[in-house]
Amino acid sequence: MTPHNELRLLPWSGPDGKPCFLSTNDTGGLLSRLADTTEADQLEVGRELLEHAMEVLVDAKAEPAELRLLARDLTEALRDTLRVAISRGHRLSTPVGAAHEGGDGSSRLPAAAFG
Repeated sequence: MTPHNELRLLPWSGPDGKPCFLSTNDTGGLLSRLADTTEADQLEVGRELLEHAMEVLVDAKAEPAELRLLARDLTEALRDTLRVAISRGHRLSTPVGAAHEGGDGSSRLPAAAFG
């Protein structure tokens, strides 16, 4: 794997709401592992919230207050999910010249990148 010189966007904000970043090439370090665990937890909460949202939305008796709370929770989960996606996208390694291999100017990931 190619070493990264970029900062990692962490899955939490600072006290003033600004993004937090980690500068390290050690993916097994304490903060990297904590960030990985936090990202996994955030994605799981989002999955569970989506299931709950589908149940609430088919309930014709759902109260406006419940729907507002659901919208707030979904907004927070979406924010967290987007932050995880951005962070992980920045950490994908792209070999030099890989963006031109497709012939159409698009970059392509090998099949192995998808598990």
